[in-house]
Amino acid sequence: MAVTVSPSRPHDTITGTPETGSQLTRIALIGNPNSGKTSLFNQLTGLNQKVGNFPGVTVDRKSGFAQLSSTRRAEIVDLPGTYSLYPKSLDEKVITDLLYDRGSAGYPDFVVVTVDASNLRRSLLLFSQLADLELPAILALNMTDVAERHGISIDIQALEQELGVPIVPMNARKGIGVAALKIVMAERLATHPVRFWEPNDELLPLVRQIRYYFNLHNDYLALHYAQQYRSISFLSVDDRQHIAELVAQSGFDATAWQAAETIARYQRINEVLLEAVTVTRTEKREPISNRIDKVLTHRVGGYAIFLGILFLLFQTIFAWAQYPMDLIDQGISALSELIQSSFAGPLVRLLTEGVLAGLGGVLIFIPQIALLFAFLAVLEETGYMARVTFLMDKLMRPFGLSGKSVVPLISGLACAVPAIMGARTIESWKDRMITIFVTPLMSCSARIPVYTVLVALVVPDRAVWGFLNLRGVALMGLYLLGVVAALGSAWVLKTLLKARERSYFIMEFPVYKWPRWKNVGITIWQKVSAFVWQAGKVIVAISILLWVLASYGPGQRQDAAEARVRAAAPAVATAVPDTTASQELERRVASVRLENSYAGLFGRGIEPVIRPLGFDWKIGIALLTSFAAREVFVGTISTIYSVGQDADLGTVQEKLRAEKDADGQLFFTPARAFSLLVFYVFAMQCMSTLAVTYRETKSWKWPLGQLVYMTGLAYVAALVVFQVLK
Repeated sequence: MAVTVSPSRPHDTITGTPETGSQLTRIALIGNPNSGKTSLFNQLTGLNQKVGNFPGVTVDRKSGFAQLSSTRRAEIVDLPGTYSLYPKSLDEKVITDLLYDRGSAGYPDFVVVTVDASNLRRSLLLFSQLADLELPAILALNMTDVAERHGISIDIQALEQELGVPIVPMNARKGIGVAALKIVMAERLATHPVRFWEPNDELLPLVRQIRYYFNLHNDYLALHYAQQYRSISFLSVDDRQHIAELVAQSGFDATAWQAAETIARYQRINEVLLEAVTVTRTEKREPISNRIDKVLTHRVGGYAIFLGILFLLFQTIFAWAQYPMDLIDQGISALSELIQSSFAGPLVRLLTEGVLAGLGGVLIFIPQIALLFAFLAVLEETGYMARVTFLMDKLMRPFGLSGKSVVPLISGLACAVPAIMGARTIESWKDRMITIFVTPLMSCSARIPVYTVLVALVVPDRAVWGFLNLRGVALMGLYLLGVVAALGSAWVLKTLLKARERSYFIMEFPVYKWPRWKNVGITIWQKVSAFVWQAGKVIVAISILLWVLASYGPGQRQDAAEARVRAAAPAVATAVPDTTASQELERRVASVRLENSYAGLFGRGIEPVIRPLGFDWKIGIALLTSFAAREVFVGTISTIYSVGQDADLGTVQEKLRAEKDADGQLFFTPARAFSLLVFYVFAMQCMSTLAVTYRETKSWKWPLGQLVYMTGLAYVAALVVFQVLK
């Protein structure tokens, strides 16, 4: 099999001004899913990547910079994988929006089309469409090693002659051929491919009218305007109306012509392959991948294997992430103590209790995010993730979800932040939005401190049926309640969410392969840095705001309240104090200052609203402060009920058990405790989740929708529980 670029004829170079200073060649990578496009992008750019978004849409734009030669640098834009220029999803739509608008600031100088050498017939359909748009192109003939193993021999010179573009054979996963591709890209040897298909005489009147109206450069682009004018985002309302009138007058049937075009293209592709490709042997045995698939996608065994992998995944995440999370927590705490011991004043408190506390709330998620995406990247790289989505699709469809929703939902049991980020693998916009919206209803690990304290208050510590702990059963019930709520909410949202896009599940299984650890590392870096720099900015800002609200109050209310507490304290506690008495006094001072802060006044203000749920103003403050993170609830409750934040869990439980209401009765009855538990099952009490939802959707509509819906659901559910049980 030939593996070098033919020197048989010179390639026409693209004319243009060589880049100087900040002027760069812009190159778009485009290809089918599983054609090696992302591997090639990683090889070209390494860690020199950035994630933005395509103008006007909520789909990520991944770009990076490649040093092609000592004097030439290029911006590489990684376009979403697609099989043709007829988009079926929001991801694919950004390709047509970019390539159909020559006036766009992001329009590429030329494209590099990645094709699978072992399946050229399928890959060349997209290439043929790009050729008819007259886009200068280079063909990256990837997976040549796979083609050779299958007995497929490709005459590179003949294929170059047939397609009219330079061809670089390569193995992008291993980096073979990347240097040769850089040379071709640096010398700007991309050429205009040969034409594959022309609109016939019947279409020409419509095509020419559209072409001249929009000043387009060829007939095939005008035909795409006629077929896709409803979804091309850069067209104005008047432009769409004009095309609609032309289409109606001509009686143009877009579906019929698309089918006829595809058939004609494959006929031409078959002629090309007859000239350039030969098969030297055929497979006599069933491919080993098929035999593995029979096990991994078995209707019974497949689910058992998947559950086993998930169990291993989350056990490992919890076990491995805990140590670095503790180190981060201790490091932030030690740094805060060092600063507080060295300096004093309100700015120091702002730095330590606001900025550093918020920063800690960002950094502490990094180990979970890194480990989760490391596992997901390995599963994706090996090809197993595609089998999981196929396996689970039938179960998830009735709820408005797809098979690809399963991993983010289950990941939500660890943390909703990386889980929502993991929903990027879902191609369908509708399925992705529903998954992002309902994922926070899965009980994450941050809820565990809340569940543990409250369950221990009202559920007896005894066995059921001799081996099941009653508290464990209650805890499992809370998790199951979250799962049911997520699936039910998805079903409701499916009926409410209107989208022109229909959700299909068409998937090609990639071949099984060992993961490339460079790609895994790049994936981890991208996900962690995206969280830190995007969601992190919002988290720190809100943490500072909450600190200000909890530290200051109107006028002299806090100072006056503190003076009353100290005046009422025993003299021994203020003069030569016993340590315990002194600590108790400081706890009381902290509690009364919190009560008279803006946050405390807010708690008093919302008390009439939350009283039907069985909550008082103290719990109202906890609801506010735990918005930073759900686990903050325990620390806030500790302070409010005069228990230091460093107290152990048993002390917290004892204080809560001893708390009395206005009538002198026990405050935390089963009705109040279960009401509060149900509230935390459903409530969106996590600004990290809201921040990452905004990051993923590029809109405040979705996080605000989550906040309103989940808060309303939590309120109604807690109200019902309290009123029934009290």
